[in-house]
Amino acid sequence: MARYEEVAADLRTRIRGGEYDVGGTLPRYEDLTAMYGVGRGVISAALAILEREGLVRPIKRRGIVVLDWRIERRRIARGQLVTRNPRSGYVFPAASRPDERWVVHGRPFRERLPAPERVAELMGIEAGTETLRRRRVTSPAGEPPFQVVDTWLSEEAIRDAPQIAEASTGPGGYLDRLEEAGHGPISWMEFIRTRMPSREEAQLLEISEEMPVLETAIVGKSARNGETIEVTIRAIPADRVELVSELRRDKTASWPTDPVSPAP
Repeated sequence: MARYEEVAADLRTRIRGGEYDVGGTLPRYEDLTAMYGVGRGVISAALAILEREGLVRPIKRRGIVVLDWRIERRRIARGQLVTRNPRSGYVFPAASRPDERWVVHGRPFRERLPAPERVAELMGIEAGTETLRRRRVTSPAGEPPFQVVDTWLSEEAIRDAPQIAEASTGPGGYLDRLEEAGHGPISWMEFIRTRMPSREEAQLLEISEEMPVLETAIVGKSARNGETIEVTIRAIPADRVELVSELRRDKTASWPTDPVSPAP
């Protein structure tokens, strides 16, 4: 084991053993180099490992902050079922059940921005086109920030349902307003990939920029004309979630098997 890996292993044990409090900081670089009798390069390499594991995060003017590593991964069954809570509207797969209580961290806000390439690709518009984005940071009640949720709305959607561009979109949210305006029932397609977070996403999620995120992009299409009217992109820290799918046998894989007879 390389020396930086030994240092990382020791710090990992100390963090998980409670020697350094969650939300507190590790000793300064100078103290760590003295503690382990190594140079700054070894300490930097060791901390980079812990940062990728989601145990620490460097914060300017604070130091190396210990993150909450005790949170269990959330299992998301990647089925095709969209449910509905009578009080809050549609519920997508990141929630474990329709009645689960989620909270918003900070203040949701909306602004017009040039559409990034990914959003433009999914919406079928040119990159850089000014588009309305609604942003919120949410989590199950009692947990730290779980996901950054960005909803991008087409100009057609805003024209037909002006309230979706307001601070309050009303009971059931913007999807109910869109369906009431003649776009219902909306159909959705989901795309999933992993990527690195932007600096802003890392700050909002309270994670290191070295921690990958799981991105789910849900594209909503109008029943009236089949056009994309909204794209919702969620960024979830990769260490907070795992995807679960039940595998089913096709009739060609039925049991007992019917072995193929060997060729003569």
